[in-house]
Amino acid sequence: MSPNEALVGGAPDAYRQLASLPLAIVMLAPGLEIAAANPAAEQFFGQSLRRLVGRCLTDLLDFEPHLVTRINDSETPVSAREVNVVVPGHGSRQLDVTVTPIVDEPGWQMVTLHDTNAEALGEAAGGADNTVLRAPEILAHEIKNPLAGIRGAAQLLGRKVGDKERALTTLIADEVDRIAKLIDEMQTLSRQTLAPVEPCNLHEAARRAVAVMDAAGGKGARIEEEFDPSLPPVLGSPDGLVQVLINLIANAREASSGAAKPRVIVRTRFASGLQLHSSHSGKPVRLPIELRVSDNGPGVDPAMREHIFDPFVTTKKTGQGLGLALVRKLVRDMNGRISHERDDAKGWTHFRLHLPLASEPRGRRRESMNREGGEGK
Repeated sequence: MSPNEALVGGAPDAYRQLASLPLAIVMLAPGLEIAAANPAAEQFFGQSLRRLVGRCLTDLLDFEPHLVTRINDSETPVSAREVNVVVPGHGSRQLDVTVTPIVDEPGWQMVTLHDTNAEALGEAAGGADNTVLRAPEILAHEIKNPLAGIRGAAQLLGRKVGDKERALTTLIADEVDRIAKLIDEMQTLSRQTLAPVEPCNLHEAARRAVAVMDAAGGKGARIEEEFDPSLPPVLGSPDGLVQVLINLIANAREASSGAAKPRVIVRTRFASGLQLHSSHSGKPVRLPIELRVSDNGPGVDPAMREHIFDPFVTTKKTGQGLGLALVRKLVRDMNGRISHERDDAKGWTHFRLHLPLASEPRGRRRESMNREGGEGK
């Protein structure tokens, strides 16, 4: 029996019900192999379903030996409260764990995980980001003073050049304003207060990011657009989106620079049904809009793929390892999700950004737990 059949059975809305639950729920096939998980579990582990499926639960959670013995007995329910569990790469967590055999499915089990701390693992991992990304609070004065000088110089140049060159000086001034605003947002209340969100045109943000890099002398593959023109506005921070896209597209260009025919593709589409349990509002948030940045470079070292969004993790000789950590923080502040995926068979690396709609359209059918179909080139 497939995971879908086991989950749905005679209840057509089973996926929707599981997707709306705040508890992390994981289905285990015989041998403690993960066969399915709801969005709360994806957020708990900080990994997409695609990366979770097929892995052994005990590879992701280091239980105490006596608890492993009980969980391995697939015919006996287990309920353990406030047990200490070591999460590789994240330290010790205190969890409530329940394991329930699935009726008429020998060896199959349903596991629920409740982090008794205030935040789930996916958000707690971001706590380290908050500490690291508070650097702008300390350096704000030193950064914003030269930015003001740059802006003033651009305005003076704009009065002395032709229309063609004036567009570049205007771009410089606008970018200085955007960077200064980002610093202000990161400085305010140490990121405890979220930046205001508003309806944003995702395609305009992508084109603005490319224009900024081109104006700065950015080199590399030409950006190929595969945009769905029917997409409605998303709910996000306009300046934050531009910063996210600048980082992702710049990384993709650099990663593909060694390819015989370097390619970078920015694609937008509906990804109906994906939702996460928001840590900000406590309510499920639908994320039906996907933006994907793909490149045909060699990809990240497999040993580092689980940690590429962590601070100070980088494959660049001159990199500081803060770019993707900032990307993840900005996306989370918009109630979105960012994920990384490597398709070794086709030779593509994908970064997927999922965002909520500015307003929920009526009459649009959604599946509750979209599985990120439609692979790229």
